This record gives sequence, structure tokens and C-alpha cells, in this order.
Amino acid sequence: MPPAHPFDDDKLHEECGIFGVTGVQDAANFVALGLHALQHRGQEAGGIVTHDPEQGFNSARRFGYVRDNFTSTDIMETLPGPLAIGHVRYSTAGAKGAAIRDVQPFFGEFAMGGAAIAHNGNITNADALRRELIERGSIFQSSSDSECIIHLMARSLQRNIPERMEDALRRVEGAFSIVAMTRTKLIGVRDPLGVRPLVLGQIGDGWVLSSETCALDIIGADFVREIEPGEMVVISPDTGVESLFPFRRQKPRFCIFEHVYFSRPDSILGGRSVYETRAAIGRELAKENPVDADLVCPVPDSGTPAAIGFSQESGIPYAMGIIRNQYMGRTFIEPTEQIRNMGVRLKLNVNRALIRGKRVILVDDSVVRGTTSRKIKEMILDAGAKEVHFRIASPPTAWPCFYGVDTPQREKLLAATMSEDEMRDHLAVDSLKFISLDGLYRAVGEASGRNSSCPQYCDACFSGEYPVKPADMIEKGFEMKPAAE
Repeated sequence: MPPAHPFDDDKLHEECGIFGVTGVQDAANFVALGLHALQHRGQEAGGIVTHDPEQGFNSARRFGYVRDNFTSTDIMETLPGPLAIGHVRYSTAGAKGAAIRDVQPFFGEFAMGGAAIAHNGNITNADALRRELIERGSIFQSSSDSECIIHLMARSLQRNIPERMEDALRRVEGAFSIVAMTRTKLIGVRDPLGVRPLVLGQIGDGWVLSSETCALDIIGADFVREIEPGEMVVISPDTGVESLFPFRRQKPRFCIFEHVYFSRPDSILGGRSVYETRAAIGRELAKENPVDADLVCPVPDSGTPAAIGFSQESGIPYAMGIIRNQYMGRTFIEPTEQIRNMGVRLKLNVNRALIRGKRVILVDDSVVRGTTSRKIKEMILDAGAKEVHFRIASPPTAWPCFYGVDTPQREKLLAATMSEDEMRDHLAVDSLKFISLDGLYRAVGEASGRNSSCPQYCDACFSGEYPVKPADMIEKGFEMKPAAE
């Protein structure tokens, strides 16, 4: 399936969003709403698995948006029961635009009953695990790294499914937030570093697990707390929420890019409003990199909160200099060469009357390949802007992510091959400045900045310091940053 927009390959993409609910009538309807709220985390495909005491397990997996599939009465009637989990996908592991068998949740039938699992993150030793499992007789149905967990569970000798999941996840390296289900239980797990998010909510007598709090809001659930790094919760109608810590405790390394871009601005992360954090990033950016200009304009929509913060701190007026077409969908028009050449204009248009003759600061969340930044700059200049200054609400993205984010190969990342001045010249703008890594840490609430000896977040995409060694990628030739560098 093609990307949703003509320049989507110039943004980093989250792999997926996960959601589960138990103790409500027609749980699949709640899951569909939750997945709709998490659609920003994955637009390629979605799936829902339910369990009904009379009809057993049922599932539906489809390519495309939640709204185009899981609003159909015909589909939703096939998903009865008070317990359900779901997943929206943007593939990182596995082929792009892959077969329907790659769409989660995955299901396995064990001696003690069936279980389904939905995974957000990336297993960094999946290749080694897959080879071992195949040699021992496992037959894989998908190209997804997440399927390894089901096979490891099948081979475990533990007594019940939660214990088998613990056993399996102790073999797994990398990042994982998981929502799973048995016939009677809803299960949530985060890896020991807590790289990817997972939260617990309550709706009436029922319980909810979600990648983000914004998906609790859509179904009217109350936010209870975040699942802690290294924690497993097992939820059943009889016992409520049981909390276990099956892994060796480690210092958490939550993904700092969740604050910058991935999470929705109306979510809460670590007790902080994502919107407020992004505005704080903008204020920090203005302090570090001031410039004389007439307007501060966001690159919509991801640059908007940071642009507002930049405007507040600098005193330069905020303006919607670029307008986003909200209805640019996947199947808008056959992408002929002529249409492809329109590029960004299919999605963004410059507010010419506002821009003409002005010195414009463009605030964006990141620069990945730089292709979009160049096109936007050209549009602004074509509209008569006097100067164009880029201010970026994250440090230079110079390293790929192996923990559940779709990142280009390192040599395709602009910051991996160019200095800041070289990037400015490449983009042909009057100035280009990024927030510093310390400045980003201050904006997310670390007043003293980054602790270089023990970083408070996973920031490998900026620093090249990977908290979990990406074993599969090293085997394929990826070179880690030298320790002394």
C-alpha cells in the first residue's frame, strides 16, 4: 500500500498503536474507537480479536484506515464479546505493504487455550530467534518480528499463558509494549526500559489498555496510570488488576521522540501534557536560536505547538502561513508523474497574502531526508517571502531507530552526512538551527539537561547511543558509534 501522502517518506513513522478492553458489552466497538484515536501511530492496516464465551475467538484484519473498515456493521457483528484487543500498523519489521497475514493481532492456540497478542516496538534479536525457532520446527506465517513471541510462548513449559508470556519475553531483546488476551484475561506488558508507551484506564467496571491517553478519552474511560517499565498487568473480572515485575529492574529509557512527534498533542506522557511539552520545546528553541523575523509559521500539523511556544518566547507574531488540506487521502487521484511532481502542494498550500514580503521562521518537528523541507522552502519563496529561516524542534536525526520507528538507512539521513551549516546550504535557506539535546531534555522536564553518563531517555536517533544493542542489524553490517566518540 502506498504512503498516505506524497512526502510521507520524509517523516519518521511510529510502527503501531495498541488497544485492549475487558468487562464491557461489545468490546470490539470500544477497540475500534480506540484504534481510531491511535490512527496517527499507524495507517497501513488494522486488526481486532475478540472473545465471546459462547462463540469463542473471532478476528478481523484489514488494510487501510480504521474508519474505512471497522465502522461496517457487517464486520463488527462478527466480533462479539466483552474482551477484545486491537492494533494499527505501520510496518517497520516485515515487508512494506505486506500480506494480510502480517497484520496484528497474532493468535495462537495452546494446550490451555487460545491467546492473541498485539505488539508495539521492535525486537532487535528477531532474526536470531526466528532461525532458532525454525530449526526447532516452528512454522512462521508472517514476516513480522512479533510472531516470534507466539512461537516462544508455544515452546514454553510454564503452566498458564501469562507465565508463558513472561518466559517468552525474557528471550526477547529490544522494545516492546504489548496488549494480549486469553479467553478471560487482558494482559499488558512493557519492556524493562519502557521505550514505548502503555497506559491503564477504567471504564465503568471494565478496564482498558492503550498506547496513549487520547484513546481513553474517545471512549470516556478514566486514566488510571501508566504501566511501569518492566511491568506486566493481568486483568480479569475475578481478580481485577494484578501487577507483576518479571524482568530485572533497569533505569528507564522512554523514547524522547514520543514527546517531539509521535504521540498526539492531547495525550499525557509521564504526567506531562504532550502539547505543553512541545510548546516548551518551542520556547527553548527560541532561547537558543533567536532570529529577527516578522512571522513564526508552523509546518502543519506537527510543528504547530512548538511554533506557538517559539512565538511566545520570541515575541514574534504566530501566523498560519501554510494551510493543510485536511482531505488529502490515499486514493485522491492516480499518482501520475505530473501529479507526483506537485509533491507537497497536494497537502500544503502557502497563505500568499500573509507571506508576501515577510521574513518567515518555519518551525518543524524534524529534518529526516530534507526533501520536504526544500519543497516547503521553495513554496514560501514562490509566495514572495523575503527570508526563510528554519527552526527545528528536535536535534539533528543522524542515526536510525531500531526500537519500533521506521527510519531510513543512516546514509539517507541528512544529518548523518552533513554538518548544520552544510544542511543550511543544501536546503538553501537563510538560516537553519536545531534545538540542542540538552535543550530538548530541559523542555521535557529535566532541568539539568541530559545526564551523559546515564541518559534519562532513549535518544539514540540523535546521539547514536543505543540502550539495547541492535544485534540483528550489527550482524547485517550496521556500525555502532565508537564508544570513545
